[in-house]
Amino acid sequence: MALPSPNLDDRRFQQLVDEAKRYVQQRAPEWTDHNVSDPGVTLIETFAYLVDQLLYRLNRVPDKNYLAFLDLLDIQLYPPSAAVADVDFWLSAPQPDTVTLPAGTEVTTAAGETEEAVVFATTGDLRIVPSELMRLVTAPRSGDMTDRTGELAEGRDIPCFRATPEPGDALLFGLPTAVPRCVVAVRLDSRVEGVGVDPRQPPLVWEAWDGGRWQRCETDSDSTGGLNRPGEVIVYVPAGHTASLLSGTRAGWLRCRVTEPEPGQPFYSESPTVREAAVFTVGGTMAVEHAERVTDVPLGASEGVAGQTFRLGRPPVLLDGEPPAVEVSSAEGWQRWEVVEHFGRSGPDDRHVRVNATTGEFAFPPVLREADGSLRACGAVPPKGSQVRVARYRTGGGPAGNVSRGAISVLRSSVPYVARVINREAARGGVAGETIDNAKLRAPETLRMQERAVTAEDYEIIARQAAPSVRRVRCLPAADGSGGAGAVRVLVVPDAVADEGDDRLRFEQLIPSDQVLAAITGTLDERRLIGTRLVVEPPVYQGVTVVARLSAPAADADRVREAALAALFRHLNPLRGGPDGAGWPFGRPVQYGEVFGVLQRAVGDILVEEIRMFAADPITGRRGAPVDRIDIGAGALVFSYQHQVVVTEPETGVHG
Repeated sequence: MALPSPNLDDRRFQQLVDEAKRYVQQRAPEWTDHNVSDPGVTLIETFAYLVDQLLYRLNRVPDKNYLAFLDLLDIQLYPPSAAVADVDFWLSAPQPDTVTLPAGTEVTTAAGETEEAVVFATTGDLRIVPSELMRLVTAPRSGDMTDRTGELAEGRDIPCFRATPEPGDALLFGLPTAVPRCVVAVRLDSRVEGVGVDPRQPPLVWEAWDGGRWQRCETDSDSTGGLNRPGEVIVYVPAGHTASLLSGTRAGWLRCRVTEPEPGQPFYSESPTVREAAVFTVGGTMAVEHAERVTDVPLGASEGVAGQTFRLGRPPVLLDGEPPAVEVSSAEGWQRWEVVEHFGRSGPDDRHVRVNATTGEFAFPPVLREADGSLRACGAVPPKGSQVRVARYRTGGGPAGNVSRGAISVLRSSVPYVARVINREAARGGVAGETIDNAKLRAPETLRMQERAVTAEDYEIIARQAAPSVRRVRCLPAADGSGGAGAVRVLVVPDAVADEGDDRLRFEQLIPSDQVLAAITGTLDERRLIGTRLVVEPPVYQGVTVVARLSAPAADADRVREAALAALFRHLNPLRGGPDGAGWPFGRPVQYGEVFGVLQRAVGDILVEEIRMFAADPITGRRGAPVDRIDIGAGALVFSYQHQVVVTEPETGVHG
């Protein structure tokens, strides 16, 4: 129970007036007219009103003391974080030379009538490297690689795989050099079609060699139908692509590999062939962030004393990426001072500085007096007269940057040969700065944990602090975690923005990025108990498909269908669904009656004729038999997978 806040003076207006009148009777008994019409009483009431306001402000002192207590505990407000996204830069045509986009290239969303454009900037240099096909190699799963480049030049039909393809067979494309972060088009022509596969779902995967393993590539616009007809495949090459020696040739290697078919997926009974092949670069991919980079900001001159502070004119300072660079002038030039979390481990000669990210204040090390009267320097002090500057820092951020897929479509900076830009996934990670009220709530948690992760709640709180952009965190006790006894399993659910502005999320949006998982793992690893094994990963998602049949007039069919689908996607939502709208509870089963009630409330007096529920795999799409209850594991959440609603007209009469 919280301690009661003291009321330093509980007198109110009328009490002050009455006390003043009693005092008048004691000091001026000749004043007998105390009615409100008397001018003297008017003066008394005026001063009572002013004193009442002063007492109100006096009773606010405990709040100020509380904030001072937070400052004493060194509890600083969290700054905003910037939303990030990957943006594809498409060339107007393949170029013979490398096209370079420098870091800081700006792209924006399209401005609306009432909304301003949201500006993003690239986080690094993007080199769009030209490419061509140098080698074509077939590589059966069991057997030697065979260079088919000469046969291709002669116009022969080359089998892509063995006569009867098997999972693991591959077709390799050698490029003159590696093309990391580039978008390449693989154009193929064939006279003989592969037999047996479904062109819409071929058992193929495209991969790039990173020097140690094959990394999977995203693909798009596969007009070959699984190498079944002339066309091209757009391949997004990952950043780790490296030129390596394979099949006796050093090149940047890509490959198309046959995979194990999923249950019910058709497979090749005959190998497709290639008669002509070409590879060329059509664009590149680079991460962008909703933040502004500011450079060469002077802070002032040092006075040569310990504990001096400087403040930026444009806070806040974003700390979710590269830290700010603080420099101090010297005879040798500008010297870099390291930004640290605290001065507890700083020696007298360490060039350390702290930053309050919310206020933009930079503090240099203080000097502490020891018990014997000696002074201990907590770090070096900039010499008197030296200039202090921030060479670079990032500012901005916030939830405005969490735009949907395809929203970033305008190239703000002028870049030759770049025709258009687009983001294939929604931007995420933008979080507003912390409020004082939230810091007040966080203070007791900080005192209780003392930077140590002991209980499941400790792990969840520290994980949220390490990555404010995550939507939900769940820590399973050691007995229920993976990895055996003594293991702690921390499940992370990122925030996501639906593409169409509703609740229809795609499965890949619910997988946290490697950067988020690494940040949480690193923070928890420093604070976990010795001997505790730590696993940080996304939860298991149980796909749920609801097939419903409703009865409504034909004129209302579209409206009813959309209302029913919206209700299903909203309720069976891991981020904002569930009975309280705060996200589907971990481990809560999906039951027939609950889904029926959700649909009935959504469509009003429209008759819900039938409901069928299926457990589905959100990756493969396989679903089981219809059931009345779908159990969810303790560390699992639901995922809406392809709900279907059919609206039929009601029968108008009965024939006898």
